[in-house]
Amino acid sequence: MSSGPPKHEMQYFPNMTAAMPSKSGEFRRVLWTGLYSQVVLMTVPVGGDIGDEVHTVDQALTFTSGVGKATINGKDQDVKAGDLMVVPAGTQHQFVNTGPTPLILYTIYSPAEHDPKTVHQTKEEGDEEEENGKDEAPDWSQRPKEENEKKGLVNTSGKY
Repeated sequence: MSSGPPKHEMQYFPNMTAAMPSKSGEFRRVLWTGLYSQVVLMTVPVGGDIGDEVHTVDQALTFTSGVGKATINGKDQDVKAGDLMVVPAGTQHQFVNTGPTPLILYTIYSPAEHDPKTVHQTKEEGDEEEENGKDEAPDWSQRPKEENEKKGLVNTSGKY
């Protein structure tokens, strides 16, 4: 997996709402990081949670397996496979697995929140890497649109 800006190529993830996510055992795995967004697969173990947190980026979470409870800015909502939850930047959120099987989801951050090579086996591993500054989004994923255009990373002709 490259740590530089993405190539202008299709990224295909078959069975994202079925087979692949139900087989994931890692707490967090970055699947793709773009100039303005990032796709991350998460598995919350039975009885586990993602941690009460606030990000400076927008986040959209799609649940693919299991059941849980979402708390967004103090309001609770039950979630299940097939649900989509949006968390605006700067909003407190927590997701807890309340079911008998892992709660599996993929989330899209905009812009990126994690290092493109991130794989965390457990929540504790992820927390430690974040606290130690080892899981930071790359600088190129935080640049303004105009700067990426000047660098030739975004071309409205679609030709590179």
